[in-house]
Amino acid sequence: MTTTFKTITGIMILASALGLSACSSSGSNTGNNAASTNAPVAEASTPAQPASTASPSPAAAEQSAPPAATAAPDTAAGNGAAAEDSATQLKELLELAKQGKVPGVEYAAHSGMIDEVEAAWGEPDTKESAGKGMYSTYGAKHVVFGWNKGSRIFDVRSSATDLQQLTLKEIEQTLGKPDDTAVNGSDKIYIYHAGKEYQLKFIIPEATGTVDHISVFSEQDSFNNMAG
Repeated sequence: MTTTFKTITGIMILASALGLSACSSSGSNTGNNAASTNAPVAEASTPAQPASTASPSPAAAEQSAPPAATAAPDTAAGNGAAAEDSATQLKELLELAKQGKVPGVEYAAHSGMIDEVEAAWGEPDTKESAGKGMYSTYGAKHVVFGWNKGSRIFDVRSSATDLQQLTLKEIEQTLGKPDDTAVNGSDKIYIYHAGKEYQLKFIIPEATGTVDHISVFSEQDSFNNMAG
């Protein structure tokens, strides 16, 4: 009996020890699991970053975008302004021609005398007979005077640079069709009446298609080539 009691008592003590050990292990694991559950996980709060599919930055987009098209020059406006300028110029030429003059020259056909020109401008570069009278050329001034033997000027010609930009199309758009035309070699001459006394002539070489020079001509004085 004593031996049986001792055996039972030993078994109970062993079971108690094993139970305490299990509880201790369980409590330790529970605590560890709780700590693991409560600890913050940094990776979970950070949003996943897309790889190569992210949208480019504005700077990158600007660099990769094709360059903006350069605005085309307003050629229509430029052409309109040029046409307006030439029209104004031609109207002024016609008004001056009605006084026997060309731009920038005070000596007029019919009223001017070659002696007055030579007194103010000096001797011409050349002086030669041509057509219905004598012609004096002042190259630096781009002016030629035709005069009769009575020294009266009947023709004033100008080859100023701004005149040499004019075309027949521009002339006709402003002054209309010429009153008369003539040909001198390869030059075509377009003649407009400037009042009753004068003619405004545009001399246009076939080779260039633009004005070479203009002439303000007093026909009645060209006949007086034997005066004096």
